[in-house]
Amino acid sequence: MDETIHRLIAAISPDNYCQKEGEDEDGNIIKDFPKYIRKLIKEEGYTKASEKVKPIKSSDYSSYDYDKAKADALSLWGFKSPIEQHKLYYDSPTEGLEPVYFWLLDFLKGGLYDEIEKITDNFVASPGSGHFSELQGKATQMQQEVSRTMGNVNTVLKSVLNLVYDLKEFRIRLKPYKIYKSKDTSAEDKLKQLLSLKQIWLDNVDIRKGRGSINALSSGELDFVTLRDAFMSLKNSESISEIDLNDRVRRILQQRVQDFFIWIDESHNSLSQRYEIERNYLKSQVNMLKLYVRWVKPYLKSASKLEQNIDSKNPGLVNAFNTMILELKLLAYSEHKIKDDVAKNLVPELFKNVQTRKYYKFLVIDFEFRSIPQRVSQRGDWAFGGRVEIKFTSYGLNEDELKILKKELEKDDLGSALKLIQGATDDSLGQIQKDIDSILEGREDDEIKEDKKEKPKSGDDFGLDSLFSGFKKKKKKIETDLSKGILPDSDYEKVIRSQAMLNASEGCFSTFDTYKKAHGMYSHNNPYDPL
Repeated sequence: MDETIHRLIAAISPDNYCQKEGEDEDGNIIKDFPKYIRKLIKEEGYTKASEKVKPIKSSDYSSYDYDKAKADALSLWGFKSPIEQHKLYYDSPTEGLEPVYFWLLDFLKGGLYDEIEKITDNFVASPGSGHFSELQGKATQMQQEVSRTMGNVNTVLKSVLNLVYDLKEFRIRLKPYKIYKSKDTSAEDKLKQLLSLKQIWLDNVDIRKGRGSINALSSGELDFVTLRDAFMSLKNSESISEIDLNDRVRRILQQRVQDFFIWIDESHNSLSQRYEIERNYLKSQVNMLKLYVRWVKPYLKSASKLEQNIDSKNPGLVNAFNTMILELKLLAYSEHKIKDDVAKNLVPELFKNVQTRKYYKFLVIDFEFRSIPQRVSQRGDWAFGGRVEIKFTSYGLNEDELKILKKELEKDDLGSALKLIQGATDDSLGQIQKDIDSILEGREDDEIKEDKKEKPKSGDDFGLDSLFSGFKKKKKKIETDLSKGILPDSDYEKVIRSQAMLNASEGCFSTFDTYKKAHGMYSHNNPYDPL
């Protein structure tokens, strides 16, 4: 049975759930092993520390009468028995295993705990079983559909990238026109943009006249050396009369200036039309990308869930047998409200006004199913009879430890394929998202930058945030840096944690004992040691 979560909890709260003595990598005995784990957390993080930690064992501690222990809260009875653990084995090849899981799930939802989460759902089937063939066939179908749709996504993504860079080029070319034609532009800025447009016209339009172009005529061979300077100095077509020129130069200049100002209007209209056409096409491509993402999302999730991700070295899994191993883990927790203890006179009145972290009673339920899959209908339905091992373990954690636990669980391997797809989409789209926003919303780059300073980025990258929402880590505001360790409990918090531990132990035993009684099994009359 996988012990990852128990080792992780021991690493997160080593003073409470780690053995006091242990060995380092060189085999040296360490008397204060929790201190060694805290040092390892600062240097290498919680994941590395969880590999070295040694969780405490329930068998090393005694159980106490919960009510009497809670009534003597200041004696911190919870720390004298920080965890409670019970195991249950049920073997029935002819009966389904699903009722075992769903009875416990419904019982937990009945009010004993506020939050229930499934944190592990793994399986592996022996290659010789019929269920293996069916699962592999379904997985292959999902993978093929993902591959086909992601190919379409990549094609549309390339189109989006090309359109973005084309439209950025159009915006650069349109900028001098917009400034020149704007009524709010100063005379000095308008002249600067007019000179830019004249240079563009000389280099791209007038140059096509060959030896008759302004640049060629002004080169000196044809004695029109003043033509280019005169053309560049004109602010409008009416100002030709203000320049001292001979008639030959003036006639050429009049014709070219007229062509130039006609070109300004025509080229501006043409570029604006092309810009709008490509912008609308970009919008349609973005919508198509969103559509493909919605289509691929269920296939991607299903393909990931159909991966067999349990170590095949499990001795209960024999290649030629019709067997299957399933691992499930449920995490149930509720806040321990110290005000309720005050109301019951279990702790002094002053605890009502003390500022402390929140504390929670935790229950981890580990399931390991060794099943014999049997087809029960022609539609492909299967029944899973066999043996189930259930382990109930209680903990008392504070809100900082809960944050770290959830964060570390989210770091679990999600599959290299998903990581590759995420990197190929989110990273590349993140780089061009600002350009997409500015183009589709018709705003300039400087306006976008101002918006970014004033408010956080909203929206998603074509729906791809939604696509990977099941795998990706959510950002949450953390007031203190918990990555290097968690602050120890204050004296008041020790009392609250002790009470949370006792409540967690009581909830653990109640779940275990109620299940046995509900199914006609022998149960404990008095599992407690005297205080």
